[in-house]
Amino acid sequence: MVDVTLVWISAWLDYVATPWFLYQTIIIISLFLAAKLGARRLEPLLENRARQIKGHPGLLRVIVALLRRTDWILFSVFLFVALILMRSLTWPSRAHFIAIALSLSLAWLFASVLSRIIRNRLVGRTLGWFAWTYAALVILGINDEAAAFLDSLALPLGVIRLSALTVLKAALLLIATVWLAVVVGKYLDERVQSSEELTPSIRVLVGKVAKIGLVVVAAAIALSSVGVDLTALTVFSGAVGVGLGFGLQKVVSNFVSGVIILLDKSIKPGDTISLEGTFGWIRELRARFVSVVTRDGREYLIPNEDFITQRVINWSFSDNLVRLDVNFGVSYDADPHKVSQLAIEAAMSVARVEADRRPVCWLTNFGESSLDFVLRFWIHDPQQGLTNVRGRVLLALWDIFKENGISIPYPHREIIMKQDGQALDQADLGRNQSAKIG
Repeated sequence: MVDVTLVWISAWLDYVATPWFLYQTIIIISLFLAAKLGARRLEPLLENRARQIKGHPGLLRVIVALLRRTDWILFSVFLFVALILMRSLTWPSRAHFIAIALSLSLAWLFASVLSRIIRNRLVGRTLGWFAWTYAALVILGINDEAAAFLDSLALPLGVIRLSALTVLKAALLLIATVWLAVVVGKYLDERVQSSEELTPSIRVLVGKVAKIGLVVVAAAIALSSVGVDLTALTVFSGAVGVGLGFGLQKVVSNFVSGVIILLDKSIKPGDTISLEGTFGWIRELRARFVSVVTRDGREYLIPNEDFITQRVINWSFSDNLVRLDVNFGVSYDADPHKVSQLAIEAAMSVARVEADRRPVCWLTNFGESSLDFVLRFWIHDPQQGLTNVRGRVLLALWDIFKENGISIPYPHREIIMKQDGQALDQADLGRNQSAKIG
């Protein structure tokens, strides 16, 4: 391998020393500068046309990635034209360096556009650099030598020979296949979520199973493609199982709890729930937690295990109808029959109160200073809040009672001071205190 490398380097040194290599270098630099200047004028015009594309985010992403490489596109076109002209005017060997520059330019254009299309910047850049490096080795004709060099850097692990080439291939294939699996999984998840025939819980379950299954299959395919015996991973899987049993109990418990929640359909996205003082609606079900958004805009990430082991109030489990109670009291001078009628009318005047289920009002107690009532009504949108609708009903009660002369009492306390033969009057008490102080 060393002799082949020395021969290759010697041949390239002889080629660099020729005058035509200098001429080609000048042509390549001139064309690159011309491409830079042309891209400055052409890119704004193409960008204005691209902004008119609506409703196709994937296509727009590819077009934007190409627009950001307008200079390299023009450079490749200029090199192609120059190569055709030089091969028609002189010997093909005198345009060899331009042909290499054209191939490297096209490889770099493909790699850079690929890195821009992939949403994950780290994965995109890694794949882009590796793709261009491999293409450059193939174009320069030293891919076999580079592969042999990487394969010579090996570490024997029992019956397994782990070389740098194997690790590199496994990493590239693993990144590529897992990324492809994630993209396909997201696509399938979107299609499942748009299906009206499945319940929300089943949609989430199918989407998660599809994503996890595709990633596992992609990893197995990538490892098998580079010659890794999957049966050799049994010891590793056993160690992982022990680690899960001791160190990752909560993680596994939350994952299993999430699967149980999806299967028994106890909660689903959009449900209004109460758990340990947290009242809100479920935004998303994840593998480890449930995202609950409250009325004040806070998002609580509650572990799945809590929904299995604790008491959960699901306000919309079977339907969205929820009954609310409002307690109030009126003066003893008021007619309780009229108070009940007015309270029902006040509740019906609130928009969120269900008209199909008529509110009811009952006299519950003869209090110390008031007649105590409870007003019960139904709403169908608990996710819009409970305190606000209670507040509107109380304001409606205040307005209608004020219009009809019904007063809402508040407690009164009367203190009666009595003086017997053994008690001191106020004046004697004051004199005794003054004497003690003196």
